[in-house]
Amino acid sequence: MVKVIKTFCVVGLFLLFGCQPDTPLKTNSLSQKSSVHHQVIEWRLATSWPKNLPGLGMAPERFAQLVKLMSNGRLIITVYGAGQLMPALSVFDGVSNGTIEMAHSASYYWKGKAPAAQFFSSIPFGLNAEQMNAWLHYGGGMALWEEVYQPFGILPLAGGNTGMQMGGWFNKEITGPEDFKGLKMRLPGLGGEVLKKLGGIPVDALTGRELYGALQTGAIDAAEWVGPYNDLPLGLYQVAKYYYYPGWHEPGSTMEFLINKQAFSTLPDDLKIIVKVAAKAINQDMLDDYTQGHITAMDVLLNEHAVQVKPFPQSVLRALKQARDDVLNNEAAKDPLFNKVLESYMANETSVKRYFSYTEDALSRFELEAQQQQ
Repeated sequence: MVKVIKTFCVVGLFLLFGCQPDTPLKTNSLSQKSSVHHQVIEWRLATSWPKNLPGLGMAPERFAQLVKLMSNGRLIITVYGAGQLMPALSVFDGVSNGTIEMAHSASYYWKGKAPAAQFFSSIPFGLNAEQMNAWLHYGGGMALWEEVYQPFGILPLAGGNTGMQMGGWFNKEITGPEDFKGLKMRLPGLGGEVLKKLGGIPVDALTGRELYGALQTGAIDAAEWVGPYNDLPLGLYQVAKYYYYPGWHEPGSTMEFLINKQAFSTLPDDLKIIVKVAAKAINQDMLDDYTQGHITAMDVLLNEHAVQVKPFPQSVLRALKQARDDVLNNEAAKDPLFNKVLESYMANETSVKRYFSYTEDALSRFELEAQQQQ
């Protein structure tokens, strides 16, 4: 797992972390030593995304660069795209069994291994990116995530967010809940279970690059991937008639860094901190990247490709929301750990949505009403 490739000496100041300007350094601190002997450690990180895919694929690359810089070259992480070391959806097992030290993926892919894992990516009609970060880091979500992955020997860290997604690409117009009956749609996680409640057929094994052909041949009738930033380069607008919104199924999709706990335990304390701080930085950086990327790509889809953007009818959203509640309650009845996470998540969702109704949502309603009156 951990490969030592050489030992060398670093002279002078290495890293100051968490020190205030007026706080004297301890006499045994790293910066006080004239030289520090250390080992260079090499890790492998496999992703569920194509190598260097904008947004999803670049987040682990930037993470590896940041760790190398912050550690002064003591921890080198080599990133492999989907299929280079293992299939896209085998990375969880790869980290769990120690074949690789790290992975970058999305937790809802592991619903068959741990149903409660789905909460730590995104659930239908759930928390947005900002709200997810608050729940994870200050609302008890991270401790629950660690509990869910504990049997697999994996330490999870939030690893980015794509923001609220679009509702997907459709070759069939959606005018009411009945239009989902028999509809084959690429839709993973709990969103797929909700679709099934309305008579749809979820397909969750397709990767981004497979969607174009599946839509083109009619193997599926609809597909969601991420949003304009990633949908545009895939050319999905060429093989689907309608682009629906909002992304009820994923209002704020958190990505994850998966770390083999045994490998992590062997790191010096300062490298453990560097890995966690770098992950937190990338968690925000990826959201920033996607927010601007979606804005720019949507302009292209609308202005250059004349994409038909359509809202889901209110009757459809109401039916989907009811189906979501039924799915969550059914899953909670079968799995005590799922129920434990659900209780924490829903308590947070109730409070945070009430607060947002007084703040961001209130301002958005005002701006919408002002536009309608013009």
